[in-house]
Amino acid sequence: MPPPLLSPEVFAGDALDVAPRLIGALLLVDGVGGLIVETEAYDMADPASHSHGGPTARNAAMFGPPGRAYVYRSYGIHWCLNFTCREAGHGAGVLIRALQPTQGLDRMRERRGLHDERLLCAGPGRLGQALAITHGMNGHRLDHAPFAVHAPAQVHPVVAGPRIGITKAAGQPWRFGLAGSRWLSRPFAVHQQRASSQVQGR
Repeated sequence: MPPPLLSPEVFAGDALDVAPRLIGALLLVDGVGGLIVETEAYDMADPASHSHGGPTARNAAMFGPPGRAYVYRSYGIHWCLNFTCREAGHGAGVLIRALQPTQGLDRMRERRGLHDERLLCAGPGRLGQALAITHGMNGHRLDHAPFAVHAPAQVHPVVAGPRIGITKAAGQPWRFGLAGSRWLSRPFAVHQQRASSQVQGR
């Protein structure tokens, strides 16, 4: 049996606290997915965040209740998946950057058009394609189908460093990854290890 599902209350904290605690959680979308190995935190006070300028039609889901999906298109190509945090109206979230694929690998390979397991979910765009993320999932609860997010089975060593692909607040060490993982989208330039507390389920 997998660990329990994470309830919306788990996501009610600051994105900066939730992001490292999600490392090692099992993310499934219609039964396809794997272990979360890389995340990034964003908050409305953060100039790099989509929510920084306030609610818009594009980012409205980010201001919704915690424990929802915020989905946006990256570079006009792939859909990216975020988990909303904090209370409704605040505008915070965690970008899911990479997974270690564990379930539904054949479906991921077909969607991605490649066989290299390491590249199936190494990056938010690749992850979105591998899990068949669509804008129709925007605002959906993470504890309801098609989503299932299970608590980490153990406490994992986590490293932190600057986020990727942004120009504002680029030096903030708000990117987190599973220490030593080969499934990361990119190695960490700064290996700042921090303890990751266990995320509780229901």
